Amino acid sequence: MAVLDGVLFFPVTPFDSEGAVDLVALRAHLERGIEAGPGGVFVACGTGEFHALSPQEYQQVVAAAVEVVAGRLPVYAGTGGPLPLAVEYARTAQQAGADGLLMLPPYLVRSPGAGLVVYTEAVAAATELPLIVYNRANAVYDAATAVAVSKIPTVTGFKDGIGDLERLSRIVLAVREELDGSGKEFQFFNGLPTAEATVPAYRGIGVELYSSAVFCFAPEISVAFYEAVTSGDTELADRLLKDFFHPLVALRDEVPGYAVSLVKAAVGLRGLPAGSVRPPLVDPAPEHLERLSQIIETGLALIADRSAA
Repeated sequence: MAVLDGVLFFPVTPFDSEGAVDLVALRAHLERGIEAGPGGVFVACGTGEFHALSPQEYQQVVAAAVEVVAGRLPVYAGTGGPLPLAVEYARTAQQAGADGLLMLPPYLVRSPGAGLVVYTEAVAAATELPLIVYNRANAVYDAATAVAVSKIPTVTGFKDGIGDLERLSRIVLAVREELDGSGKEFQFFNGLPTAEATVPAYRGIGVELYSSAVFCFAPEISVAFYEAVTSGDTELADRLLKDFFHPLVALRDEVPGYAVSLVKAAVGLRGLPAGSVRPPLVDPAPEHLERLSQIIETGLALIADRSAA
């Protein structure tokens, strides 16, 4: 397993005017992102509307990503939902050439920890691919459950999308203690929407990796923030948080589903039409698109000023 590093790219899934997956636009979107230097590509996941893809569309999207990336970076694909489908998606991803899996939550029901362990074991057993579990929605792990899944041979990561840092700190310490001396590589991720807004807090408990939806539409901002955080440039990091990321989060929180809808719309605003989101998500209202455009302009101006200084 390749250890992931840097900014992680979670591309959108473009749809054409008829609502079908637009593979031409997807390939262009992937190429632009790869040129900006991410540490990995996570396709058909949350930002990529995994929940809205048919099995055939999923196969096409993963295969296209593998073809475009061509071994330059690890390609992870989403899986999850009802167990039979999660197993099917995992096998499809392996057949398409993916390097790993991100396991999204099971469908609807909230299960006890023991059930999550069995669910994870079943998905992991379907392929030989490394598997990252996602602590989010109805898949809520406590420390004991996280330790149990970390011992599954192909489970190599834990992504948090809940934001309970006290609970996550216990999980991080418990898993690291359990795996200490085993030689197993295991990574933790900040997977909250617009993760940059919480990066300083997550880094405080030793979780440095994060997924970046902003990388989809403004990789230059995403990379500038990453470099500022990792180099200790708190002035630039704080300015980007205050004037770009926090306003983006405020807009995102106004409508359910905007964590995906705004990102997809922003890809279009930056010159690569990606189409609409699929129901039950909704596209941003015109006044929200205008605010989104202004937020992007502010972020780009901040990094331009910094480069010119």
